[in-house]
Amino acid sequence: MSEIHLSAETYARLAAELEELTTRGRVEIARQIEAARALGDLSENGDYHAAKDAQGRMEARIRQLQATLERAVIVEPGASGGEVVAGAVVSLRYEGEEEPERYLVGSIEERRDDVAVISTGSPLGQALLGRRAGESVEFQAPTGTQRVEIVSVD
Repeated sequence: MSEIHLSAETYARLAAELEELTTRGRVEIARQIEAARALGDLSENGDYHAAKDAQGRMEARIRQLQATLERAVIVEPGASGGEVVAGAVVSLRYEGEEEPERYLVGSIEERRDDVAVISTGSPLGQALLGRRAGESVEFQAPTGTQRVEIVSVD
């Protein structure tokens, strides 16, 4: 399995979410299921089925968080030396476009409201890693080979 690069803040946020789900979250779902069981016939009990569905979604998120945290590598912001690394925000100009677009290179868990995320495992993310502002890279997209210029690395 590959590493997942996270900032210290994101790692702490995900660890806290995991703690919340595995303690209070599980207890609350168990209470909901027990209350729904007390209502009688489970085959036509909408509250019971809704609680079981919520339990399934919560357990899936717990497994996702556990896998993410097990593979996590903490990256320090600003430690790139001008290179594109996980956690960097890059401005890219696509071939034929005038205006650059800003992206965060890293995990979707690092998402922010002001920038979209490019996964380090994606073709574009892999092409960008280790490159610097002013360089152009090519990557294979579903529509064919694409070319982007790295305008800046923050």
